[in-house]
Amino acid sequence: MSSIKIISDSTCDLDEKLLMQYDIKTIPLMITMGAETLKDGVEVTPEEIFAWSDKTGETPKTAAPAVGDAEDFLRPYAENDDETIFFGISEDMSATCNVLRLAAENIGYKKLHVINSKSLSTGIGLQAIRAAILAGEGHSAMEILKDNENINNKVRASFIVDTLKFLHRGGRCSSVAALIANTLRLKPEIQVSDGKMGVARKYRGNLKSVILKYVQDKFSQLVNADPSRIFITHSGCPKEIIDAVKEYLKGLGIFKEILETRAGSVISSHCGPNTLGILWISN
Repeated sequence: MSSIKIISDSTCDLDEKLLMQYDIKTIPLMITMGAETLKDGVEVTPEEIFAWSDKTGETPKTAAPAVGDAEDFLRPYAENDDETIFFGISEDMSATCNVLRLAAENIGYKKLHVINSKSLSTGIGLQAIRAAILAGEGHSAMEILKDNENINNKVRASFIVDTLKFLHRGGRCSSVAALIANTLRLKPEIQVSDGKMGVARKYRGNLKSVILKYVQDKFSQLVNADPSRIFITHSGCPKEIIDAVKEYLKGLGIFKEILETRAGSVISSHCGPNTLGILWISN
């Protein structure tokens, strides 16, 4: 077991198997649905969020963990005098990284290193796994931090969104844009760049053909990817679409691991159902 502990937040979208495999612990973000505030991945599921959103016509509000919860999360590491590296959702999207810094300061914990992933979902997970592998090989915290400096901006994270309804409800796109997109059956590619989300391309057609075209359009980038692993992360896409994406990626013969994960409640609440993305680190 490494003396360097790798921790993250719930938006890293790593499943329980991967969290256990790499000994990564996560702190949940908060989701407010009406008068109720719940913990991501602990007290609410994406399916419950979709049902509530469709019933009320609203999108849940999401927030960083409470400072008190972050203090409780960090306290065992402080008491054990562990050195930890935290990978948080992009600081342009959430105050989570700052909450962890404040919590560490409050409890006098000086061995916490906070990394702004400048990403979300398994774009964070990719960095956390890489760090956990290095920690397991005996690398120091400074060596792991230096490695992340080299690859932080090489994380490629993008998604195809089936409907703009959820982004519109959450105030992330206008009603006009949502109406036009839905009328013309446009499905945008949402891309994360330098910690911010933006629209990269707009596709038109049925979900399966759009997602396959999106993945195929990444070919020139995929051939220059770190071959260690690639994620297919989705918010509940049909199995036949996921399988088709897997088969295409396998056919490239590039990646040692092709990992599938479900987006958690925070990510799903913003993108809605049937969203799918591929995420990797570029060489």
